[in-house]
Amino acid sequence: PSPYRPSSRLFPDPVHLRVEDVPEYAYVPDDALRAALLERAGRLREAVLDKGGLIDRDAVWQLKREALELVARVPLGPGRRAAYCDFLAEQGRALEDHATWCALAEVHGSQWRQWPSGLRDPRSAETARARGELMDRVDFHSRLAWLTDEQLTAAQRAAREAGMPVGIVHDLAVGVHPEGADAWAQQEYFAAGMSVGAPPDAFNARGQDWGLPPWRPDRLAASGYAPYRRLLRALFRYAGALRIDHVMGLFRLWWVPQGELPTEGAYVRYDADAMLAVLVLEASRAGAAVIGEDLGTVEPGVREALRERGVLGTSVLWFERDWEGDGRPLSPDRWRADCLATATTHDLPSTAARLTGEHVELRDRLGLLTRPLEEERTAAANDTAEWLAELSRLGLLAGTGGGGDASSEEAEIQAVHRFLVRSPARMIGVWLPDGVGDRRPQNLPGTWDQYPNWRLPIADAEGRPVTLEQLAASPRLHALMDVLRERDQEAAAVDTGGEPPGDTVDQPYGDVRDEPSGGVRGEPSGGAREGV
Repeated sequence: PSPYRPSSRLFPDPVHLRVEDVPEYAYVPDDALRAALLERAGRLREAVLDKGGLIDRDAVWQLKREALELVARVPLGPGRRAAYCDFLAEQGRALEDHATWCALAEVHGSQWRQWPSGLRDPRSAETARARGELMDRVDFHSRLAWLTDEQLTAAQRAAREAGMPVGIVHDLAVGVHPEGADAWAQQEYFAAGMSVGAPPDAFNARGQDWGLPPWRPDRLAASGYAPYRRLLRALFRYAGALRIDHVMGLFRLWWVPQGELPTEGAYVRYDADAMLAVLVLEASRAGAAVIGEDLGTVEPGVREALRERGVLGTSVLWFERDWEGDGRPLSPDRWRADCLATATTHDLPSTAARLTGEHVELRDRLGLLTRPLEEERTAAANDTAEWLAELSRLGLLAGTGGGGDASSEEAEIQAVHRFLVRSPARMIGVWLPDGVGDRRPQNLPGTWDQYPNWRLPIADAEGRPVTLEQLAASPRLHALMDVLRERDQEAAAVDTGGEPPGDTVDQPYGDVRDEPSGGVRGEPSGGAREGV
């Protein structure tokens, strides 16, 4: 279920389609069948929201596929048919390959290395013959790609029309599933028998093997980086910004031989100048910002190279310490400006879990600690205490100008984000569970079936699943959004010569408004910062 092990990075997963918004859905002739599908959808929703079940994407996809099969039987009108044909022509062989893999997987299973030998090659005569025999299914999956493209484009357009300067921030995973559509269609560009991972570090002493085949740098260069350019263009079609997972992979990747431990891997280098040049060119053409996730083991020179080209980095509060000095929390005025500042990420504990120490207890239950439990508890408590002391020193907690109850978990989470607002960071990210007090991590690195990664519905502080409507009406989430608006209010007061509300820390507003050097637009026009 992980979005970071997709079948394809080139074509979005149609499981996310909103079937009711497909124009042809309204013309499905069998009202009784539509009602039955909606009833089944209601049961799936009830299982998660009312009974505390996990998100079952396989069940969701089975239901949506049945509904989309009905939609596909509805003839397209002349205008819709022309738009579909234009999409097919624009996407060309890449879409044909993708849809062919989908059709073949329905017949032979999703592990293409176990298909009949002739079908393992997307250019073989056997594959061409099978494509002809399965043309109806190839067309079905091509249409799903078109519908997904339409809905993502509409979402970005709606965001812009609603006044969002950036809109959708898309995400580029570091790799693809080894048995997926991209690995089959582009297999000449992937290194056989290798997997991407990470060497041992402070976060994971055993190292990591992500099970993702790496691109071969020599084949990329020989092709003029064609698959990389095509991938970026596909993502920038409906994105005002792009976040690149493990951006250090543009420089080097930790390759792990199949069957070996991550500790037995080695770094393999890519032509970073070429990779960054292609990225900057495509981002500039799209008028989009780029955010690199530069967390973990980062070799010297990487952050400087990204900054020179206008690519923002990622700064997570708990990691921002004066590592070259006394090791204490880094005050907000010393943070870098060219970054997305966040309190946490999808791979880290929620802020509530970190404040309460629940993340240590969870890792202990799953056998993931590398030190005795009490030692881990003490280290986590000391870390949290230092940060809370820094928040109090800056007047972000109760009794010193921050407002709210200092003993309140919600007040502490607001103080954490108020700290981010005080930094010069060009963008601020909010992990949505922090807005409702969810204490469970969405993904726990180092686990496979021990923890329900990517299957937890967002929940409140008591663990009750929250609907989209409840999120939109949540007083707790609205209060957190008010915290994020404080910086804009302060800036407006300074610009007009007024007094900013509450306690303030001098900030380099001019630096925030300046465009970063290089070819990538690092912030929305007008100098305002975007909340992600």
